[in-house]
Amino acid sequence: MRIHVVDHPLVAHKLTTLRDKRTDSPTFRRLADELVTLLAYEATRDVRTEQVDIETPVTATTGVRLSHPRPMVVPILRAGLGMLDGMVRLLPTAEVGFMGMVRNEETYEAQTYATRMPEDLSGRQVYVVDPMLATGGTLVAAIKELIKRGADDVTALCLLAAPEGVEVMERELAGTPVTLVTAAVDERLNADRYIVPGLGDAGDRMYGTAG
Repeated sequence: MRIHVVDHPLVAHKLTTLRDKRTDSPTFRRLADELVTLLAYEATRDVRTEQVDIETPVTATTGVRLSHPRPMVVPILRAGLGMLDGMVRLLPTAEVGFMGMVRNEETYEAQTYATRMPEDLSGRQVYVVDPMLATGGTLVAAIKELIKRGADDVTALCLLAAPEGVEVMERELAGTPVTLVTAAVDERLNADRYIVPGLGDAGDRMYGTAG
């Protein structure tokens, strides 16, 4: 598994405001959206392209466009929805799938309650987005499902990661075509499996505590 921690002053600046407990939900959503676009720029460096002949107002030339099959963006519900706009802004022709997953607070294992994506992802580059890589269980389960459906190149985008989650991904996804792109790898998980220093529950901070 490849790991890319995006080292950029704008990324660090926006992440600092996201961490601040005084940041309200509207500001949190806006900054998360902006941060995802910066991460997506790095994550899509290896997006597949093909040559295309075009005519400029001056002459004929050759350029590139995204190749087929088109890449797919898969947010993990619900917090991953807050990262979707930032991704499709950079990849407007990408298709979007959805995975609804929730962590069992007693076993800390990921449970899938909904999926909406093609059964066959053969030849697809897939970008799965989830704000927090904590224990790693949710992302590992999601990525295994994507690979099971034929995805041959998976990139996970997370705002934050914990070393324990990174270790789980490296162990459980060894030998698979997976890249992790994140703004920071934090210190550790606490006893409740929250990232420290982290930013709290990303879903609650984006959308409130309803439900």
